[in-house]
Amino acid sequence: MSKPPPKPVKPGQVKVFRALYTFEPRTPDELYFEEGDIIYITDMSDTNWWKGTSKGRTGLIPSNYVAEQAESIDNPLHEAAKRGNLSWLRECLDNRVGVNGLDKAGSTALYWACHGGHKDIVEMLFTQPNIELNQQNKLGDTALHAAAWKGYADIVQLLLAKGARTDLRNNEKKLALDMATNAACASLLKKKQGTVIFLPSDLALRCSPNIKQCRGLS
Repeated sequence: MSKPPPKPVKPGQVKVFRALYTFEPRTPDELYFEEGDIIYITDMSDTNWWKGTSKGRTGLIPSNYVAEQAESIDNPLHEAAKRGNLSWLRECLDNRVGVNGLDKAGSTALYWACHGGHKDIVEMLFTQPNIELNQQNKLGDTALHAAAWKGYADIVQLLLAKGARTDLRNNEKKLALDMATNAACASLLKKKQGTVIFLPSDLALRCSPNIKQCRGLS
């Protein structure tokens, strides 16, 4: 039984496939690719010939070949971010794969980059002008929650410098600060949220950096 045809590409979206076999073009307009190559499909408006890019080359591919002889890659940007594969991530971005797409968990590629501690991936994603810093996944966690929970202080610092919100709570009502697993992450988040004064009784009273009065004093 043949595989069902892929869903058409929506405007602004790119579908990504991995070639299972080498394709030899018969005309100059067709795209040559080899087994294992990643193919980015950008135009499926013609039911017979789709426009695709692979290894920087663009050309036409028979739609039935892609449907039956290529493997669809769901959320390629997320996969690159999870693996810390900078070259693949850059290739995805160059081929206009959506930077803020969500996977089945409702997470962005930025979330997975922060979760995995891949600083170079985070920095590359930050070069995208429309990057969404504060997207919450199905658990309510943001990229900042992930970085704090995994203990990546350098990434927490990057997120805060970029303007990530510290006041978002996940489904368990926890802030990123509540998720922090080491002192370095906690210190950065506390500094961003406000100054903390430790009393002899170890009671911490949070103060605004702009006023001298502390909240919580009776």
